[in-house]
Amino acid sequence: MAVVAQLIVAEPAGAGDRGDPRNEGASVFKGWGFDTCQAPALTTLSAWKSSDYRAVGVYFAGRARACPRQTYLSERWLEGADDLGWRILPIYVGSQSPCVRASNKKGYPIGSYPFDQGQTEGEEAVSRASALGIDIHSPLYLDMEAYDDKDGDCARTTLAFIRGWATAVRSAGYLPGFYSSAESGVRHMDRARRSGTTSLPDVLWFARWRVDPTTDEEPSIGRGAWQPHRRIHQYKGNVTESHGGRKLTVDRNLVDAPVAIIE
Repeated sequence: MAVVAQLIVAEPAGAGDRGDPRNEGASVFKGWGFDTCQAPALTTLSAWKSSDYRAVGVYFAGRARACPRQTYLSERWLEGADDLGWRILPIYVGSQSPCVRASNKKGYPIGSYPFDQGQTEGEEAVSRASALGIDIHSPLYLDMEAYDDKDGDCARTTLAFIRGWATAVRSAGYLPGFYSSAESGVRHMDRARRSGTTSLPDVLWFARWRVDPTTDEEPSIGRGAWQPHRRIHQYKGNVTESHGGRKLTVDRNLVDAPVAIIE
């Protein structure tokens, strides 16, 4: 970690317009992915190789995780998943917007010093990721559930936290990603980009359900922004599927974005 902490990645001239992330050392995956609350057993991942999925979202840290007790998640699990050919999308569920809509997330609000708090939680995300064997140049995705981005005070607080988190993650050599609803957090990020705000996330993972999967046609994001290979579309949620005799309840995603590099 001492070496990682000293690696500083410069802020780009234009947030949301950094070019191909592979030029920064990232590993990019294009294809179908799923995320689920509990990291599945490796036997389940092996069975699910019979599906079209090849990427899995893993909730690796953060005080607002719905499943904080992860039965299988460990450095060995990540190595095993990587050996099976799965690409990992590491998700951090930290403090939530003061105007978050979900009742089960209202107990984790961003506090009075949002930028500093974001930096602190970003540092925690880096520490936890590194301990699991997730190497630098990997993305870490901040999960910010849907909030009222039209509430000015709340939006400013939330944006400050996100920028602090992204700054800490980027300074440690990782790529800060951001998951949220297309109609709140992701729309907010593009509005901030258009206003010239810096220190925004490098990758956007947007939830818009009940539409056809697409990474390029999302109306809340400027067509040329966060391109290429910097978008994930979560297009359906809470779907129960069975592959190879193993059943999971998942969210479905179309991925064109960086994935974890496992040491």
